[in-house]
Amino acid sequence: MTLQLIHFKSKWQIVFLGAIPEEVRCNIIHLHKDGETERKATGNCHHHINTFLLLAPPLWTHTQISGTMSKPLSDHDKRKQISVRGLAGVENVTDLKTNFNRHLHFTLVKDRNVATRRDYYFALANTVRDHLVGRWIRTQQHYYEKDPKRVYYLSLEFYMGRTLQNTMVNLALENACDEAVYQLGLDMEELEDIEEDAGLGNGGLGRLAACFLDSMASLGLAAYGYGIRYEFGIFNQKIVNGWQVEEADDWLRYGNPWEKARPEYMRPVHFYGRTEHHPDGVKWVDTQVVLALPYDTPVPGYRNNVVNTMRLWSAKAPCEFNLKDFNVGGYIQAVLDRNLAENISRVLYPNDNFFEGKELRLKQEYFVVAATLQDIIRRFKVSKFGSREIARTDFNKLPEKVAIQLNDTHPALAIPELMRVLVDEEKLPWDKAWDITVRTCAYTNHTVLPEALERWPIDLFQNLLPRHLEIIYEINRRHLERVASLFPGDTDRMRRMSLIEEGGIKRVNMAHLCIVGAHAVNGVARIHSDILKATVFKDFYEMDPHKFQNKTNGITPRRWLVMCNPGLAEVIAERIGEDFIRDLDQLKKLLKFVNDEAFIRDVAKVKQENKLKFATHLEEHYKVKINPNSMFDIQVKRIHEYKRQLLNCLHIITFYNRIKKEPNKQWSPRTIMIGGKAAPGYHTAKMIIRLITAIGEVVNNDPVVGDRLKVIFLENYRVTLAEKAVPAADLSEQISTAGTEASGTGNMKFMLNGALTIGTMDGANVEMAEEAGEDNIFIFGMRVEDVEAMDKKGYNASEYYNRIPELKQAIDQIAGGFFSPKQPDLFKDIVNLLMHHDRFKVFADYEDYIKCQEKVSALYKKPKEWVKKVIYNIAGSGKFSSDRTISQYAREIWGVEPSLEKIAAPDDPK
Repeated sequence: MTLQLIHFKSKWQIVFLGAIPEEVRCNIIHLHKDGETERKATGNCHHHINTFLLLAPPLWTHTQISGTMSKPLSDHDKRKQISVRGLAGVENVTDLKTNFNRHLHFTLVKDRNVATRRDYYFALANTVRDHLVGRWIRTQQHYYEKDPKRVYYLSLEFYMGRTLQNTMVNLALENACDEAVYQLGLDMEELEDIEEDAGLGNGGLGRLAACFLDSMASLGLAAYGYGIRYEFGIFNQKIVNGWQVEEADDWLRYGNPWEKARPEYMRPVHFYGRTEHHPDGVKWVDTQVVLALPYDTPVPGYRNNVVNTMRLWSAKAPCEFNLKDFNVGGYIQAVLDRNLAENISRVLYPNDNFFEGKELRLKQEYFVVAATLQDIIRRFKVSKFGSREIARTDFNKLPEKVAIQLNDTHPALAIPELMRVLVDEEKLPWDKAWDITVRTCAYTNHTVLPEALERWPIDLFQNLLPRHLEIIYEINRRHLERVASLFPGDTDRMRRMSLIEEGGIKRVNMAHLCIVGAHAVNGVARIHSDILKATVFKDFYEMDPHKFQNKTNGITPRRWLVMCNPGLAEVIAERIGEDFIRDLDQLKKLLKFVNDEAFIRDVAKVKQENKLKFATHLEEHYKVKINPNSMFDIQVKRIHEYKRQLLNCLHIITFYNRIKKEPNKQWSPRTIMIGGKAAPGYHTAKMIIRLITAIGEVVNNDPVVGDRLKVIFLENYRVTLAEKAVPAADLSEQISTAGTEASGTGNMKFMLNGALTIGTMDGANVEMAEEAGEDNIFIFGMRVEDVEAMDKKGYNASEYYNRIPELKQAIDQIAGGFFSPKQPDLFKDIVNLLMHHDRFKVFADYEDYIKCQEKVSALYKKPKEWVKKVIYNIAGSGKFSSDRTISQYAREIWGVEPSLEKIAAPDDPK
């Protein structure tokens, strides 16, 4: 039997060629090179069943490797190695290669002479998808047989990222695919890089929805994600001369191997028209129809054979569209005008935490809701798989069989639409329909920022959805009657609680509609839920305290640890087994290794490998030489005033000035990275990006500073870039003004992957500090009550500017053109904002932030102490699994019980 050294997936591996032995190589490897003496490499071989990973690249080339065998694997070792990446059995690998070649030939109609890298990616994706299909069908059959309560997660955003590697992880195919692809002479990383990100979300809200789908499948819930199949997702960001430039994200250009169109479930959606009131009920007539065509994407659970469905709707014009509606008289024009209908699913609105009252957006919101509710009711009525017969007509049972979760107010129209269906179409009395609606729907709030709350003008509603406006008026009339009976004479309260806002332009307040029409309302971190009850929705909380809950957000450990940081997952698995992947609370077991020298060393080593890999990526893309021993200090999220990238900028400038002042002092070197997209119409956010790039130009080219400080703006931040940045980070910046960030989930990803957090007591940071211990997280700045007190007395930026010399110096440099010598007043808007209109009080936290950053630098000089805090953080991150979040939603809102049971695999007999 021979052994061969290969370079693969950025690691060096020793691979057994020929039959896979039962034994494991000893850790002395003899390498022979023609004409040279033999050299030895010892130790630290991570042994998979047929490969070993060398943790450092060898310093030689090779022609042959020989070696001896040592003791057989123990059962424990076998289990451990098989489970984190999955077993690469010989039959498995042979099957994968056969199917790969079959797809290349029959699906893509290519042979190896003409196939491109993209063809190989599609062949691999189709091969992996084959492993989903049987499980997918079997899962749906299982649901029809068991008839469980089904959960419908309605979201205008699903920020899925890439699918291939995640699917391989969840199906335990990663090792077998790696091996098959290697034997085919291809590079797995290259193929994975060809896949487009499914960027159908702006940021946290859309990524949360994606993590939730993973957890719902992993917990065996009969759950469906419903949204829009945007032709163009979140824009691609290019940085040109320091400015953000948006490019369309044509992610479907080459097709999407993961989706399946379902034209047989196409549904009509109505707009415009008018209402007619008849003795037998209300009719909505003379409407314009758009068809909703569903595309299904499989969502595999973690190794439990469950494959759920994400169904995204695409807008299509009906065949007769426009010919009679618009009476344009010209056939060609009529066909061209079909685009008006199909625009509904054309593009994702690139706004995060900002409400834009555009008609097209309201159309999108109603489109997804109307199509989804038809689907939900069809599925409710039909109980046998594949049957078209109606088996259930008693709508009293709807809340027992259906749970609808509204991800923020974007799908709020589900409430009046369900009422319309029940009252107008199913002829239920109003009170009965209302009871059913409230018990079926639940609402998650994601923000306290006033500019983010949706308030639709009445005129727009009247024109686009006349029947829904009537229903909302009736809901409001009954709701205000109830308010009046509970709080007699309190007209001010009635005004505050109305679904219709008077004064100026009359508007429908969508958050109020959601609270009134749902049986549960939740915030996404404990502090956020408390703020909702105390301020934003105080009146509603006083009236219906039982509705209000908290569900702290979480992230899926499959994508955000096992997939993006396999080295760390393996080091953890070696100590505590792999059960933590399904039960993240088990990470607490790591606490007993806090002082274990070998574990400290392993954790540090994995971090260093991740940093080296990311540094290579950065040097390739940004042509900036990175010091891999510097602290990787990372802030990645949407660019927004409340997230305070400007506070980070002020620290960079202060640190730069200090190095310039004392160039011979021993500074803790840092590479500071900031990434994120600015909404295209958000001038301030775009200026913030320009400032970061301008600071980078000065700092990175200053010979006095050298490699002690580098500043990089991470271009086009998205899920795939996060998967590289998160495992490499040493310090995670979570520095929003207290009381403004609902939760944050980036903070959790960094914590789980061994970064320390510098942050305010805001969002989930509060709970992270509790779980990891406040000593193991760098907390600074005002608390919520301090911010409220400052709002009362008034915030005066000049007072800080005049009192703190380093702050004054930094602002004067920005204002004076130090960072923009060719355009000295380039940043006058930013200076003006910070000095006179800063709602988020950057200066008030500056001093404490700088002091806290000094503590960070001091600790970084003590590597062992640093890593101990890292271990406390990893051990404390169990709470922040989306599995825990979803289990709480399931039990406390949806009334269903999660399960870790496997269902039968497709090849098992039923």
